[in-house]
Amino acid sequence: MSTLTVTGLCKSYAAGVPVLDGVDLHVPSGSFTALLGPSGCGKTTLLRLIAGFDDPDDGTVVVGDRTVAGGPGRSVAARSRGIGFVPQEGGLFPHLTVAGNISFGLPRRQRREGSRVRELLGLVGLDAALADRSPHQLSGGQQQRVALARALAPAPSLVLLDEPFSSLDATLREETRLAVSAALDAIGATAVLVTHDQAEALSMADQVAVLRHGRLVQLTDPRTLYRNPQDLDVATFVGEAVVLDADVRAGTAHCALGAVPVDGSHPDGRARVLLRPEQLRLSAPGTEPGSVVARIGGVDFFGHDARVRLVLPGAGTVSARLVGADLPSTGEEVAVTVLGSAQAFPPSAADDVPHPALSA
Repeated sequence: MSTLTVTGLCKSYAAGVPVLDGVDLHVPSGSFTALLGPSGCGKTTLLRLIAGFDDPDDGTVVVGDRTVAGGPGRSVAARSRGIGFVPQEGGLFPHLTVAGNISFGLPRRQRREGSRVRELLGLVGLDAALADRSPHQLSGGQQQRVALARALAPAPSLVLLDEPFSSLDATLREETRLAVSAALDAIGATAVLVTHDQAEALSMADQVAVLRHGRLVQLTDPRTLYRNPQDLDVATFVGEAVVLDADVRAGTAHCALGAVPVDGSHPDGRARVLLRPEQLRLSAPGTEPGSVVARIGGVDFFGHDARVRLVLPGAGTVSARLVGADLPSTGEEVAVTVLGSAQAFPPSAADDVPHPALSA
C-alpha cells in the first residue's frame, strides 16, 4: 500500500465559489483516515479529486511516489491510478452475480479460477456460498461488503470509501463497519473514508481530518480531536459539548458549574469553556463540596446510557451523560460536580456584556 499526499488542492464550481481552498493532507501508508465535516464542506469533492473523477483547479495529488493530479493536462486517468473506490450505495452491477461483481476488474485467468473471489469473500466476512447470488438477494450490509471486495480485488494502492454505511440501519451499520475495518486491517490497506458521522470517524480512523468551508481545520488522532479540538466549532461538531461563558483567573474557570481547572495556559479574563457531558456527575444536594444545584429538565433514555438535561440558574440548559440506571426524575434538584478539567477558548464577538454566571 502507498502513502497519499495532497498539497494545496483547490476546486471551484459554479460562479467561482471555492469548494476546496488549499487543502493539505498526508495519509501514511497502511493507515486509515476519516474525512469528517458537515454537508457541503468539500469532503466528497476531495475524494473525487483523489480518485480521478474530476480534476483540481490547483494543487497536487501524489499516491506513493507518483503524481496523479497536478494541474491542467497532468492528471492520470481514474482507471490508471491503482485506487479502489467504494461508493455510497455499493454500486454493484445488478446483472452480475456476486462473483461477477468482485472479479469484474481482474484479469481473465483470475476470473476463471475463482480463487481470488473466494479469498476476498472470506476477507470481508462473507460465506463463499454467496458467490452465485445476485445483488438483490443480499442484505444491505452484504452488498457493501461485496462492494469492498470488488474494490480490493485488483490489489489497489489506496482504497476510498464514500459514506458506505449511511443507508444501513444502526445494528447492520455497526456490524458492517467492524467487518470492513477488519478486512482493511488484514491487508494493511491505506484507506480514506468520507463520513459525516462523528462516532464512525472516531471509532474507525487512525487520524481524522476535519473540513470546514473547503479548508482542512484539524488533522489529528481521534482522542486528541475529541479532547483537544482546534476551536469551539470543531468541539461542538465532534461529539456533544457543554459550552459555558466563564471568567478565567489563575488557571481556573469560574462559570455556572463552579470553579473548574483549565487545561493548558489561558490568559486571565473572559472565555468560553468546553466540557463533555460525561464529565458531569450528579448527586444529592449538599453531599458534594463545590457542587452547584441544578434542576432536571428531562431525561432521554437510550438503554446503555442516558442524556440528562440540566437547567442551571442563569445559564440555560446543559446535558450530562450517565449510565442507564438509577436516573433522576424530571423536576428533581441535583448537585452537579465536574470531573477533570475544561478547555478555554476566546470569548465570541457577541459576548459584550457580563454573563450572570460570572458575577461570583
